[in-house]
Amino acid sequence: MDAVARPPLPRWHLPMPRSGWAALGGFCLVAFLVVPALHLLAPAGSALHLSDYAVTLGGKVMCYAIVALALDLVWGYGGILSLGHGLFFALGGYAFGMYLMRAIGREGVYQSDLPDFMVFLDWKSLPWYWRGTEHAPWALALVVLAPALVALVFGWFAFRSRIRGVYFSIITQALTLAAMLLFFRNETGFGGNNGFTDFKRILGHSITSPATRVALFALTAAALAGSLLLCRWLVSSRYGRVLTAIRDAEPRVRSLGYEPARYKLFAWTSSAALCGVAGALYVPQVGIINPSEMSPAASIEIAVWVAVGGRGTLVGPVLGAALVNLAKSWFTVAFPAFWNVFLGLLFIAVTLFLPGGLVGLWRRLTRRAEAKA
Repeated sequence: MDAVARPPLPRWHLPMPRSGWAALGGFCLVAFLVVPALHLLAPAGSALHLSDYAVTLGGKVMCYAIVALALDLVWGYGGILSLGHGLFFALGGYAFGMYLMRAIGREGVYQSDLPDFMVFLDWKSLPWYWRGTEHAPWALALVVLAPALVALVFGWFAFRSRIRGVYFSIITQALTLAAMLLFFRNETGFGGNNGFTDFKRILGHSITSPATRVALFALTAAALAGSLLLCRWLVSSRYGRVLTAIRDAEPRVRSLGYEPARYKLFAWTSSAALCGVAGALYVPQVGIINPSEMSPAASIEIAVWVAVGGRGTLVGPVLGAALVNLAKSWFTVAFPAFWNVFLGLLFIAVTLFLPGGLVGLWRRLTRRAEAKA
């Protein structure tokens, strides 16, 4: 009697192919060896020299890639479209920005132990939520805890109420809009519309020195690689299979005895924590954090990165974030008045003609070439 052939495993359960490990290894080689060598060792006038702008731009794009990857975890695999992930990104940035502001010390304009904006606004002492932020370990803990706690509380009420689809997306956008308006107020103690800027030191080192820039770049690359591996492990596990089943048929999963709210809440909170880490790495490299990072438009742009790259693929959002933000850097210089038009047309084109994003297009072309061969 012939043995019955087993059905193939779904693609999210397959181990990472050799090409994926090779690409990840090449990325680490460039991030940890090539970029530092070209920035620190190549002469400033040489064609091989990487400028401060190029290193900063690369670090910023990788921070955005981590945010896109975090959104893909909940949208691509959990079916939860969030239009408020900019809030979690900004909370992580503000948490680490508080440490950077305290590290300025008396080097500020007013030579006070208080941040300059507090002296200007006639604050007499630090608010209670600023306590301990002069210590890097506590600030790093806040980077993860602040966005994760907000996501946990919001998600607990939303998922237990079975809010899904467009209603959930609208609520997340309302949440980030409310937070942006709150942080714009001077009374909240976060710098108002100017936010935090003019940083001097990080862990005792000058924040503008070439060695510090390269170290932050390498640390961001390590965080991106670690986030990719973590998300790959999650979606390849039993938890990931249940999460994907919830995305495809939530009532059926509930009828089998699973509680979808728990699985959604874990993915949602983990995604927020990843955004917080990205925000903390973003602030010292860019040199500023203000409430505009919480704007609803910023959160919508994150969804565009994921859609362009291909949701539910992990590597797609990373490629989408890199492509869109590099294009933005060029368009805002060459055609500053048309960037938003280009972004809107790009999203419409992807929705109509490339529902699987760039990764989906690549897979179709590969299958077509294999069929012809």
